[in-house]
Amino acid sequence: MEAVKVPSRAEIVQHMADIVPVLRANAQWADHHRRLADEAVNAMIAAGVFRMLVPAYYGGYESDMQTLLDVAIQLGRGDGSPAFCATAMWAQTWAVAHFPDSVQDEIFADPDVRICGTLVPNGMGKITKDGVVVSGEWGFNSGAWHSQWKFLSTLAANPAGEIEPIAAVVPMSELEIIDDWDVAGLRGTGSVTTVARDLFIPRERYQWLSAVARQEYDSKRNADLPCYRGPIIGVLSALNTGKQIGMAQSAREAFLERIPLRPVHHTFYQTQAEWPVTHLQVAEADLKIDEAEYHARRLADLVDHKNFSNEPYTMRERAYCRVAVGRTTQLCYDAINIYQLASGAGGIYSSMPIQRSQRDIQVINTHALDMPIKNMELYGRVLCGLEPNTFFI
Repeated sequence: MEAVKVPSRAEIVQHMADIVPVLRANAQWADHHRRLADEAVNAMIAAGVFRMLVPAYYGGYESDMQTLLDVAIQLGRGDGSPAFCATAMWAQTWAVAHFPDSVQDEIFADPDVRICGTLVPNGMGKITKDGVVVSGEWGFNSGAWHSQWKFLSTLAANPAGEIEPIAAVVPMSELEIIDDWDVAGLRGTGSVTTVARDLFIPRERYQWLSAVARQEYDSKRNADLPCYRGPIIGVLSALNTGKQIGMAQSAREAFLERIPLRPVHHTFYQTQAEWPVTHLQVAEADLKIDEAEYHARRLADLVDHKNFSNEPYTMRERAYCRVAVGRTTQLCYDAINIYQLASGAGGIYSSMPIQRSQRDIQVINTHALDMPIKNMELYGRVLCGLEPNTFFI
């Protein structure tokens, strides 16, 4: 298959900036209906959102982390839900790029393919001569309503008789969807639960996660491509910072647009823009957004360097990947909260984008990968010379 010409980084980012108005126009609909609007998804397809980590061989972009960061920021400026779905799907796309080339031939036949899923193992699999039979259910499948494939993890007995996780990719048509996504934030992601009942998965469509942890991947074609090198922790961490920054930037834009027109009630200030308290609030929030982007850029630089040089990560660098995500998330949470509280009672209406950003960033702060306090504790352990207390590093 002949690879298509990949747009430049500037062109890709501009395509994403161009769809920000579409994402914003559909944000309230998605929040109400608990899934992405078709118009928003179609705009993302046209902009190339889902091609970012598809191999160039199939018409994808094989983007570096700095480009992905820029793209995620633009998507986050549009709306948190489509930005979250995009970054989650990028992670699954990157994982599938390590499956056998024959599996990729099927899945990436559509370079705009959407793959939902999570890395949390659930259910049980029974290994057979030519595959595995899986039963279980998996929650938090962001973008499931618009996905053709699902990436899942489950437990199975390995050849030594030990129980360990496997990662598999299955068609969405073979799974049952439970419409249970009725939550406080990121409502538009449609992160519903999927169920498998005695589902057969052929051998080429699953991998032992112990092998993945050792970076023993099954793809021959992608084995030497920088985009697909290194441990998953670096790439997955770098993918998960930009959307928060974009959401904080969006809250800043919305806030600054209102303050020249809004009086400060029960004071003599005619506009919020002239109130000294506002000056302190916007300065604090703005610096937090800048600090969040510093960590995101530093992390993207680290992962890009490792991918292109093929140098191994130190344990401290692996731990930094985790803490950079948590720090970025915490700082953006703080910034958005400042804007939300400073917006007064008018900011609580569902038509106001700041309140949606506040709900969305609060949910992101509870995500297993993003949770600031968990990642901070891990980083501190490593700095103190202790062994990490997680396999996910």
